[in-house]
Amino acid sequence: MQLPLQITFHGIDHSEAVEERVREKVSKLEQFYDRITSCRVAIEPHHRNTSSLHHKGEPFHIRIDLTVPGTELVVKRDPKDPHVNEDIYVALRDAFEAMERQLKEFVARQRGDIKARA
Repeated sequence: MQLPLQITFHGIDHSEAVEERVREKVSKLEQFYDRITSCRVAIEPHHRNTSSLHHKGEPFHIRIDLTVPGTELVVKRDPKDPHVNEDIYVALRDAFEAMERQLKEFVARQRGDIKARA
């Protein structure tokens, strides 16, 4: 990656364990596609007054911005169901799975396996 990974926590306490999980997930994306230019990950609770990662019952919003040559891929996990993504690790897993699907589709288009949408 040309630019360092950016991980931001909005409205919640910083967590080394969560940051490490994000780094693992980004590393997996880099193994799949080694031309990633930059990656920004933002993590915040559903309600801004939550200050702890261990608060149960509040869904997490995860946003991943991945820059690759020629485009930017974005995943925004903003659950409408209040019981979705109550666990930060589940929210991260879901968001990174969605990003992996987007990245695989991008790579397939680059190879010419999939026609670009009009």
